Amino acid sequence: MNKDSNTGRLLANRYQLYDLVGEGAMGRVYRAKDTILGGVTVAIKFLAQALLNDNMRERFEREATISALLGEKSIHVVRVRDYGVDESNIPFYVMEFLSGESINELICHQPMSLNRFLTLTRHVCFGLDSAHKGIYVNGELSHIIHRDIKPSNIIVLQDPTLGEVAKILDFGIAKLIQANANQTQSFMGTLAYCSPEQMEGKELDHRSDIYSLGIMMYEMLTMDMPLLPQNSSFGGWYQAHHNFKPEPFSSNLGLPTELQNLVFRCLAKKREDRPQNVGEIINVLDTIEQQTKSRSTNPSQGNMAQEHQLEIKDHNTDQKTKNTAFAKDQTVNAEFSVTETCLQTPWPKNKPLQKIVFPQLISTPLGEAPVLCVMLDPEGIQKRISSTRYNQFLYLNHPHPMLLWITVLYNLEHGAKWLSCYLDLKSHKGQQISRALAEQGKYRILFYALNESQQCQHIVSSIINARNCKMLKQWADLSQVTRSVGDAKTAKEILRQELEKLKDKILTKVKASKATDVNSVEK
Repeated sequence: MNKDSNTGRLLANRYQLYDLVGEGAMGRVYRAKDTILGGVTVAIKFLAQALLNDNMRERFEREATISALLGEKSIHVVRVRDYGVDESNIPFYVMEFLSGESINELICHQPMSLNRFLTLTRHVCFGLDSAHKGIYVNGELSHIIHRDIKPSNIIVLQDPTLGEVAKILDFGIAKLIQANANQTQSFMGTLAYCSPEQMEGKELDHRSDIYSLGIMMYEMLTMDMPLLPQNSSFGGWYQAHHNFKPEPFSSNLGLPTELQNLVFRCLAKKREDRPQNVGEIINVLDTIEQQTKSRSTNPSQGNMAQEHQLEIKDHNTDQKTKNTAFAKDQTVNAEFSVTETCLQTPWPKNKPLQKIVFPQLISTPLGEAPVLCVMLDPEGIQKRISSTRYNQFLYLNHPHPMLLWITVLYNLEHGAKWLSCYLDLKSHKGQQISRALAEQGKYRILFYALNESQQCQHIVSSIINARNCKMLKQWADLSQVTRSVGDAKTAKEILRQELEKLKDKILTKVKASKATDVNSVEK
């Protein structure tokens, strides 16, 4: 077997290519490492050499532009980070590497559960809504139609902050609708998911994507296609999309009637009969979800006997409950003592009385606690103590092992407050704090007032997800065996620049959160 010539290649003096992970009509996608950002895994797509003409170059660049701009608007669209041309004049773009499964893979063996369906379909709708509302290209608002919504173009991954997240891929045949522009009228798409008007090569609008979404929704819920042609030719599918009606959901699936009605509306032959925008679909999905929750929390009278049985507890169960409650009380007491210790900790004498942020370890009854010390004016503290908290860590191995510890405090009224500091992982202090963060899985943010530095005014906690805890330990271990070949100042500047690039994306994530990561505020 011939070795791929791109394997092991260093692209643009930055991206180390490893292996081929996908291949399509427009080109190849490789897994790679971003050597400047500590080996972060990325995906790089090259335009196929057979398509190296001006028209395809323009289309390829448009795909990168669409994905980049949409990725800024929605976390449910694959994000593009970079674009360029290699030494052979072959264009490429760099995107986030998505380690997950397509919806096509998820429904190979069984239909999707109702709750999971509602969550993932809502994500797809959010991504489509961003596309349909449009992006600005050359100063002009251009609405986007994906034209190839199908299960294999939706990737589901585990996000360390948000949990399971669906993202839309492949805007390679997406169409920008610009004012005063000539629209092409040619067929492009996947036959099984094409709207009737798409089969006819007519001018399309966003309702064509809604039809394709309807087919995918039907398939997610039943594992079956709503329409099957007499043969797999273009003519067979043309007839199916124009003349055939979908079979009703099997009663064995136990799905709400409202959901079948929604899917069938999306599959209407005439676009005027479909939901007119994905916002309508989201509203129906939200209503179905609320109804489902209501039914689960309000059991029928027929369940009263079961409820009565649940009230009968034996002595062992009672004792176990008491033991658990006692353990919880002990934990609460210990946490309270840590909080009291932190509250009594004064602002360090070697730090200026200014609005600054810095990390440190505080000795408490439970050991060394990692904290983030913040000085603000009293009004600023009041604005921030009830904010949504989000944390992220950026690691740089070269030229000097350095960690950027990012905390964001966000609320609708006052926006975002960025609390960022650096941990030099070649220093003893940096190693201590990094490992404490990894072991404890959380940290406290200590707020000090400018005019009252003798003790902390307020404390809030921020949880670190399990994946980041694991990475913090790995980075600390790696830094111990890595030789520094440059100064810490350069490493900090590289990380600072990277944070500036990521701020909009981080804020999008924060705004998508429904609540703070810790419900209580410690005072």
